[in-house]
Amino acid sequence: MLKLCGFAASNYYNKVKLALLEKGVPFEEVIAWMGETDAAASPLGKVPYVLTDEGPISESTVILEYLEQRYPQHPLLPANPYQAAKVRELLRYIELHLELVARNLYPEAFFGGQVSDGLKAKLRPQLEKNIAAFGQLAAFSPYVAGNAFTLADCAAAVHLPLVASCSKIIYGEDLLADLPVKDYLKRMSERPTVQQVNADRKTNTELMMARMKAKS
Repeated sequence: MLKLCGFAASNYYNKVKLALLEKGVPFEEVIAWMGETDAAASPLGKVPYVLTDEGPISESTVILEYLEQRYPQHPLLPANPYQAAKVRELLRYIELHLELVARNLYPEAFFGGQVSDGLKAKLRPQLEKNIAAFGQLAAFSPYVAGNAFTLADCAAAVHLPLVASCSKIIYGEDLLADLPVKDYLKRMSERPTVQQVNADRKTNTELMMARMKAKS
């Protein structure tokens, strides 16, 4: 059985977990905290990574592509090459241009640290520009890429809440508010798979924070 390694407080872990649940692929979860990962399976020490019958795979987006090819049932990419490329395009925008930029603010937003005023000032216009560009591509009708749940939704359902709450904490306003993200996330929260991911995330986040507090 495929093993998903990492921890459920990680949005990238949850992106893969959501895809597995949506596709109906049997899998086992193996907790691997940062600093305790298998170096042979994930050379950079990142999560998630998966252990397959043929060997390990790291990098969440690569894992998603593997799952699509290995388990073609319940596809999360359109059969049409252009439409599939548009889903991948949205996935890239969500992760590279939204989440990865906002991630610089997470230490202060979520973990009690501090981010310099200079960095905050630098990141805001970048986020605003990237969000506007993402808004030109996203359909939200009712899913990110159109009328079917895709890999883009696996990313959006776990990344967009963090971008929204992070910007609200740091800048005093949700920078995603001009897009129909709130209604979209409400629809996503009604899916049993998303409910399971969110419940497990909450439980694991509490455990992670307790671990961090115990080490401090």
